[in-house]
Amino acid sequence: MSQRLIIALDAMGGDHAPDMVIAGADIARERHPDVRFLLVGDSARIGPLLAKHPALAAVTEVIHTEDAVAGDAKPSVALRAGRRSSMRLAIDAVADGRAACVVSAGNTGALMAMAKFVLKTLPGIDRPAIASFFPTLRGESVMLDLGANTECSPDNLVQFALMGAVFARTVLGLPEPSIGILNIGSEEVKGNDTVRNAAQRLREMTLPGRFHGFVEGTDIGAGTTDVIVTDGFTGNVALKTAEGTAKLFTEFLRRTFESSLMARIGYLLARSAFKKLKARTDPRRYNGAMFLGLRGICVKSHGGTDALGFANAIGVAANLAINGFNETIGQEMSRLSAGGPDLPDSKAAAV
Repeated sequence: MSQRLIIALDAMGGDHAPDMVIAGADIARERHPDVRFLLVGDSARIGPLLAKHPALAAVTEVIHTEDAVAGDAKPSVALRAGRRSSMRLAIDAVADGRAACVVSAGNTGALMAMAKFVLKTLPGIDRPAIASFFPTLRGESVMLDLGANTECSPDNLVQFALMGAVFARTVLGLPEPSIGILNIGSEEVKGNDTVRNAAQRLREMTLPGRFHGFVEGTDIGAGTTDVIVTDGFTGNVALKTAEGTAKLFTEFLRRTFESSLMARIGYLLARSAFKKLKARTDPRRYNGAMFLGLRGICVKSHGGTDALGFANAIGVAANLAINGFNETIGQEMSRLSAGGPDLPDSKAAAV
């Protein structure tokens, strides 16, 4: 890189902020030596913590504010009253061009509302969508929307498919990602009018990937497709179900190996294998949900994550910026728009 990438961090967002944010930034600094940081938050709390990481302090600028968005704040209230909050000022830094991207572990609804209000949506995109990685038997897939839009039109799902495909090509390095719409069955006659209409449009379009058709819940972990498209209500339920199932399996496994002396011995013999399993399924590895469709890169970290998880979220933001993700989406939308009826109508395109 010819110049350093600047990432704005909401230092006061998250259950364990600002300690977790600063420790995570220090891990990210080691991984990405060309990155600089804007830490937005209470300098009285940030200063002593930053002093413990002199190498991080050397590549960090602190923007002071004592205001922060509460974890239980309503998005509308946060949008009106949080203009001087650490979250809002971090987003403003992206809008002003002082930073290439923003990362926050704060209130999800507030972050989405502020980011959409300040950054606006890309041409051709009506609504931004929350996307994240999923571990699969074939590697990794991307799923969207995970909670930003509880109700979606066929146009929204088509736009999500386009953004997901560009993400899979840009970040996952897949030249022709496969795209599936989450449904209650794989047959074309299954599902409601919204998913059937969206599927029909995708079959007729020239995509930055290949449309597979409908997929079911069991296909998520199987990795049947590289991109899984759904509305935010269904996607959020699927995400939380997957997280809960992983925790349940882990607890069952722990109880099983504590059930007898022979079981404990068996664990000791297989300990290295279980360490690999733990690393493969560690939720911190997949931390960092992207708000796709905005005119700036915004990444949401899990609020309860630790420094390692937050560092991974920073890595996601850096990867999107370095690979020119938004520019690629813009090019794809322009190409499809120039092709005529391929691209669904968008209010945003007229803005």
